[in-house]
Amino acid sequence: MTIRLADIAVQAGVSEATVSRVLNGKPSVAAGTRQSVLAALDVLGYERPLRLRQRSEGLVGLITPELENPIFPALAQVIGQALTRQGYTPVLATQTPGGSTEDELTEMLVDRAVAGIIYVSGLHADTTADMARYGRLRSQGVPFVLVDGFSPKVQAPFISPDDRAAMALAVAHLVSLGHTGIGLALGPRRFVPVQRKIEGFVRAMKDQLSMSAGAVETQLIQHSLYSLEGGQAATAALLARGCTAVVCASDMMALGAIRAARERGLRVPRDFSVVGFDDSPLVAFTDPPLTTIRKPVPAMGQAAVRTLLEEIGGTPAPHSEFVFMPELVVRGSTASAPRRRHKPTEPDRVS
Repeated sequence: MTIRLADIAVQAGVSEATVSRVLNGKPSVAAGTRQSVLAALDVLGYERPLRLRQRSEGLVGLITPELENPIFPALAQVIGQALTRQGYTPVLATQTPGGSTEDELTEMLVDRAVAGIIYVSGLHADTTADMARYGRLRSQGVPFVLVDGFSPKVQAPFISPDDRAAMALAVAHLVSLGHTGIGLALGPRRFVPVQRKIEGFVRAMKDQLSMSAGAVETQLIQHSLYSLEGGQAATAALLARGCTAVVCASDMMALGAIRAARERGLRVPRDFSVVGFDDSPLVAFTDPPLTTIRKPVPAMGQAAVRTLLEEIGGTPAPHSEFVFMPELVVRGSTASAPRRRHKPTEPDRVS
């Protein structure tokens, strides 16, 4: 203990007696001196005594899903940079299969007295999850903001892209190219963004191709996993139903869709068109460059930080959803609908 006191005293530039008074919560210590001792504890890696733990004004937790999907690191970078500019330090907590759960990561961040938490694509997006966890967090006085997903049961600010409008943009683009057999490949139905994409897709197919909702939902929508393999499996099923184009719920799924088409001897975009979602880094450089719906990541990330800091500052934003408009980015994975299926054995004609 003497050595520990000495180390802390040297780091803080005070006497060991002063360190002892701070650690034991004694009065008659100047606020600046007390803060110097607490900072020395943090620098040297010692845990603060429970009585001295207060919510930090500098740490903000950011809980994301796995980072294999490039859109999550991109969003984390935007949020991290925005927090840093405001004098806060982001603490990234990532969920991994078989690793820590959202609840465990939340507990870890609360134990470290973060000033607030931003959740990206968390349990708030899962309609089967218990939303009481967020009520308990609010009762602890921890401000938080929820990105990608919505629940009327949670009193908090939500930040979302307009998934319905995104599907309208994608369908309009493909219809303008002459496609009528347009499929939708997406993740499990229990997620709010998935349900909204389905709503937007069904409405767009009805408005632009006069298709019935029942026909669209039974023939042109395929659920799978949010992964390259999931996109490949979903697209294989849609190809078997005669689709000439597919809209995917993520760029990773879209890359799987291209693989599925090529496995059947089809060329993208000559024989089959693919639209992604997110505009993840590097998809402009894939083969072919991916046509996609650009998720407004910079605007959403900055809004999440701004809203959280208002919560922290005691002037909370309305506990409602802030919806951001996506953008269609046309590249090389979409083209006019084929007039007939190209036979894999037929040689290409060179003009």
